[in-house]
Amino acid sequence: MTRTATDPRTRRPSGSGIVPVLAFAGIVVAVMQTLLVPVIKDLPELLGTSPSNATWVMTSTLLAGAVATPIMGRLGDLYGKRRMLIASLAVMVVGSLIAGFSSELLVMIVGRALQGFAMGAIPLGIGLMRDGLPREKLGSAMALMSSSIGVGGGLALPVAALVAQHADWHALFFGSAGLGALSILLTLVFVPESPMRAVGTFDVWGALGLSAGLVLFLLPITKGSDWGWTSGTTLGLFGAAAVVLLLWGLMELRVKAPLVDLRTTARPAVLFTNLASIMVGVAFYAVSLVLPQLLQLPTSTGYGLGQSMVVAGLCVAPLGLTMMFTAPVYARISAKYGPKVTLMIGMLIIAVGYGAGLGLMSAAWQTIVIAVVLGAGIGLAYSSLPALIIGAVPASETGAANGLNTLMRSIGTSVSSAVIGMVLANTANQVGGVAVPTMHGFRVSFLIATGAVLLGLVFAAFLPGRRAAANAEKPHLVASSEDAEYGEAASPELVPVGRTAQAGFRGRVLTADGVPVARAKVTLIDRRGRQAGATFSGEDGGYALAVPAGGAYVLAAKALGHGPLASSATHPGDDRAVELDLSLPGVSVPMGAS
Repeated sequence: MTRTATDPRTRRPSGSGIVPVLAFAGIVVAVMQTLLVPVIKDLPELLGTSPSNATWVMTSTLLAGAVATPIMGRLGDLYGKRRMLIASLAVMVVGSLIAGFSSELLVMIVGRALQGFAMGAIPLGIGLMRDGLPREKLGSAMALMSSSIGVGGGLALPVAALVAQHADWHALFFGSAGLGALSILLTLVFVPESPMRAVGTFDVWGALGLSAGLVLFLLPITKGSDWGWTSGTTLGLFGAAAVVLLLWGLMELRVKAPLVDLRTTARPAVLFTNLASIMVGVAFYAVSLVLPQLLQLPTSTGYGLGQSMVVAGLCVAPLGLTMMFTAPVYARISAKYGPKVTLMIGMLIIAVGYGAGLGLMSAAWQTIVIAVVLGAGIGLAYSSLPALIIGAVPASETGAANGLNTLMRSIGTSVSSAVIGMVLANTANQVGGVAVPTMHGFRVSFLIATGAVLLGLVFAAFLPGRRAAANAEKPHLVASSEDAEYGEAASPELVPVGRTAQAGFRGRVLTADGVPVARAKVTLIDRRGRQAGATFSGEDGGYALAVPAGGAYVLAAKALGHGPLASSATHPGDDRAVELDLSLPGVSVPMGAS
């Protein structure tokens, strides 16, 4: 029997409240990261410590965010993405209040580290969008969520500068706490919990190993310029990081339910997306380091633009605004050409922006032009990344996979901060005992960003295109024996669960009560009675089957403990995927095409 999708368990919410609330959460996280930028040069005096010690206020946030991002993503897959999103924001609020009531260095570092845990909100929000939005709204929504980190950063700079100029600097932390609390409230009211759950337990040893490896790797990157890049401490930490991450990887390959599925991560679609993400992160942070300094340098240097802190923030703000407005543009380009092409277009625009910026540094309006061009390119590039990741991993791994991708971007920004900071320091002139960055240093920084994004273009070229991705979706007959018929011998690499079939049928296998059925065998039979494809449902009940051509088909589903189902369906033969949930026994729920 066939019926329309009136059953509430087969429909997704419209997402009218989900998108702005989750995007707001991403913007709040970006504000948390950016709020100290206007006062960073004054931190030693404000905290009564040395400049090298004051940098730990920024470093602690970076390290905590890097550790928390993949861990919170995996916890979200296991125990609920909304729950973990709220937990991330709650920890940020606590950290903001701790920092807001103290001027002691150690307490401030603790508070800033707790604030860094909010970085996990980005992949969790993307996962919630995937699980809860209609497919026609998913592209632009994920683009906005992915770009929110830049949007919030761009908008926060002038506001934070204004607050720092006219109020006590602790007000920045209280504002961050208020925004975090508001985001929690909105999430509780408007964002439903995702029904998707990964099967397994949390890999505690994997989390500890990854945390140790990331700290050992990122610590010398962020402090190398202070310690010396060839010092024993820096080289020793890099060596220790290599050993720890290698041992961690070997352990993850042996664990049944790893924190990070390295086999999935090694797939070309995931691997090259993550490598390109690092390069985009490098390019994104370069402009944030160069333009504010150029704008605030006095005109007596001969190249400084002599603007106030607030005006400098306003000139850089179009970077975030343009990123926000590129979300709908990304959706249109990606729908026509695919996220790979969109990513490459974005990186080309970034390269053009930095190339043009080499000659556009003599007036404030020119920095605005640079910010707008770079914002458009970074917005397109960042918007493409979650779509590429989601298209390559099962639905049950969305949080962890996007958490790892967000981590790759953070590594890119960390590398950018270290390298460009070193370049600006080594090319600076001493004026009255103060190191002043030079125009030569600014231009070298732009060249480094251009080189990084061009290398990212090379990585993106190795990503599978739309046709290759569609071919990869074609199911394989992974088993033929009776024992393997219910998925006992199915290789997870051969089951395209939770991924988008470019031309075929997709949906979920459910019980009559709407409970997902895992490892159900779904067979596609053509009009001549021949098998045209077969796959097994995933842990969330999801399946995807490509069709060789349009026409009438029968989808047969069976699973241990359930009666069999045979349902007839017709595919129009275009590049759309027909939604068809299979309810065991005896009921199918077609949802039309998307």
